[in-house]
Amino acid sequence: MKKLFLAGLLTWSLLPVLAAAQSPFEGTWKFDLSTAQFPKKPDSYLLQNGMYECKSCVPSFRVKADGTDQNVTGHPYFNTVSVKIIDDHNVEITSKRDGKVVFTEKDSISPDGNTLTANWTDTGQPSGGPQTGTGAAKRVAKAPAGAHLLSGSWRTEKAEMSAESLTWTYKVSGNELTMTNPTGQSYTAKLDGTDAPYKGDPGTTSVSVKMLGKDTLEETDKRDGKVIYITRMTVAPGGKSAKIFVDDKLHGTTMAGEAQKQ
Repeated sequence: MKKLFLAGLLTWSLLPVLAAAQSPFEGTWKFDLSTAQFPKKPDSYLLQNGMYECKSCVPSFRVKADGTDQNVTGHPYFNTVSVKIIDDHNVEITSKRDGKVVFTEKDSISPDGNTLTANWTDTGQPSGGPQTGTGAAKRVAKAPAGAHLLSGSWRTEKAEMSAESLTWTYKVSGNELTMTNPTGQSYTAKLDGTDAPYKGDPGTTSVSVKMLGKDTLEETDKRDGKVIYITRMTVAPGGKSAKIFVDDKLHGTTMAGEAQKQ
């Protein structure tokens, strides 16, 4: 869940053919989670009769919930998932890629069954060390009769995560923009909307960037030629903050918030 969420947060933009000193985008930025407007579309799970199904994952998958590694296909970040039921209110999920743990998550449901708290650790990034975070979601659809309390639909209301996961740096040189971040993702792209390689993220293979007006940049991320995210960044007067809007084409959701220049 987080991985998909985090992917949306980390897709930003660039600038036209201006010298670096003139660019309001030049420098290091950090997304402010306290301003986040999370997707209205809920996440949906079913844990019943010894099986776990992530209905809102793309692609969705269904595996045995017996604590053993189960093969899944179509996901660039992991290829096995294990689901361990701790008790009626707690579940542990571990994702691996080629046998290496890349993501762990403990989902805990409140006594009244209406709040889901997810505590996660992401060890799949190529640099920057493990990233951690937590998210809280509100129940919007009940679990089916006889199903585990994790079942149903949940809408994220707040989240916290490591600062490294929220931070990125732009450098403008001539007609090119370079993006780097502490967790190992990077690209250098021309500012004319042409595709360029996206490095350090197995779920994003190419990127293009272009200017929309004088203060808005648009980044389009692709996976094997298919658009998965479109992100717009509009710098406020004074250049100290920017509004961020993410159109998640993969999951059919949107998210918005603000970033601050560091």
